[in-house]
Amino acid sequence: MLDGPRLPPRSGGAPDSLVVLLHGYGADGRDLIDLGSYWAERLPGTAFVSPHAPEPCGMAPVGRQWFGYVERNDRERWIGVQAAHPALETFIDAELNRHDLPASRLALVGFSQGAMMALHTGLRRAEAPAGIVALSGVHAQPSEREAEAAGAQPRARPPVLLIHGDRDEVIPVGALSRARVSLAAGGITPEWHVIRGLGHGIDEEGLELAGDFLVRVLAPR
Repeated sequence: MLDGPRLPPRSGGAPDSLVVLLHGYGADGRDLIDLGSYWAERLPGTAFVSPHAPEPCGMAPVGRQWFGYVERNDRERWIGVQAAHPALETFIDAELNRHDLPASRLALVGFSQGAMMALHTGLRRAEAPAGIVALSGVHAQPSEREAEAAGAQPRARPPVLLIHGDRDEVIPVGALSRARVSLAAGGITPEWHVIRGLGHGIDEEGLELAGDFLVRVLAPR
């Protein structure tokens, strides 16, 4: 069962929305939970949670991984997101139930390997989340031979924001262009931003862009 640090709504009341923060390879939930503090003033009714990925990281003795990431190719990513999906799906449902929130009041924010999970799981929810933010990630896709397999096509088509640095040395910025194409093939036209001079990380510009998006998609109804 996944678990990780949580931040209650700044308002002090019951939450009106939930943001799930998904960390990258070799980190853990503590790596991203402070993003909730950064956005809390603009999202006072939002609860934040940042689960630790399910597996110890093979390349970082104190970190976690959503899936093994050795070959770093398309097949490994596709197999990996499918394997990690059920545990994340179960965790999201439990958190929504904890706060008595509908699935439509959920947003997913992922960085790097966490962005792969945010896109994969967010697009396969029975009810579309309010939005997905993918930071410095990849939209994992099956091979052409597997493209018609169960689970290959999205079930949900929420708003999506892609953010990537043009100096990313881990996941080159071309991954954003490929994600735009693959998402469009599934009926989704994402918003996107390339940040000049940014490597594999999150900077203030990216935080502001993501915050603007979250405020918009999680606006009280």
